[in-house]
Amino acid sequence: MLLDNLRVFLIIAEKGSLVAAARETGMSTTTVSERLAALEAHYGVVLFNRTTRSISLTEEGRTLVDGAKSVLSEVTDLDTRIRHGAETLSGPIRISAPVDLGRSIITEAISTFTEDNPALSIELSLSDGYVDLVGQGFDMAVRFGNVTDSTLRVRSLGTFQRLVCASPSYLAKHGSPETPHDLTHHNCLVMRFGQTLDNVWEFGEGTKQHRVTVRGSRVVNDGWLIRSWALAGHGIVLKSELDVAEDISSGKLVALLTENLPPPNPLQMMFPPARAQPRRVSAFADHLRATVPRSRFDGSIIRAHSQSHGEHKPR
Repeated sequence: MLLDNLRVFLIIAEKGSLVAAARETGMSTTTVSERLAALEAHYGVVLFNRTTRSISLTEEGRTLVDGAKSVLSEVTDLDTRIRHGAETLSGPIRISAPVDLGRSIITEAISTFTEDNPALSIELSLSDGYVDLVGQGFDMAVRFGNVTDSTLRVRSLGTFQRLVCASPSYLAKHGSPETPHDLTHHNCLVMRFGQTLDNVWEFGEGTKQHRVTVRGSRVVNDGWLIRSWALAGHGIVLKSELDVAEDISSGKLVALLTENLPPPNPLQMMFPPARAQPRRVSAFADHLRATVPRSRFDGSIIRAHSQSHGEHKPR
């Protein structure tokens, strides 16, 4: 019963309300409330601060979130080994990933992994913004860029080139920028990552590094949509090679400013700072690392495709 109550407690913490937790579990709100009350009585502490409109974790509640996730993961792994043998993986994995990458490489990795491990269930949440791994109950997240939270455990998936690119139709109308500064005269499609507007684009490395502040008619927090806008000829975009490699290879997009490339960007897996990682999560992380290509194509192909469109000059 204690383990069941811990599971309910984690769902309340993740969903942020008793009503939402009841909807998620299929229980009544009264039953969820009783489960929480029983858990608080067991530990002799208050786990949530309650108001008429919201609830929030107390300090004891935050401590229990970390411990409960670790305990329940270990119990699930133990149950799997006893019931199904040491080679069987089962149970849930909750993953957060960027929208564009999630719809392609991550989805492909999930498909092949679940084919070999049908007892698993995977929930994929696509978001280009910041996620709270512990607070939102994720087992892992995949993100571009350096990790600023030193409490998270991190595994690298490689380093990838960011590319400035646009469609041939946009370049035919507006010409191609010859230097990064020329971007200030173009319509640039800008991403928003949470509260951060990605409108300062960096080029070069070391002492040769410089920044350009871009602007345009469209801003969005969806990497798939901003790529779609670029394909439709609405402006210039800054994207990872993992997202636009096939578009450039097929000629749907043209890589620009290839002599002044932005610095490469790391792609990383992040995990909550739990004491023990479930075997199913570490197994999927290994599978994903083997699935992500080191590079979609090399710089010579980028330059070849960009030079074939070199006739478009800035107006």
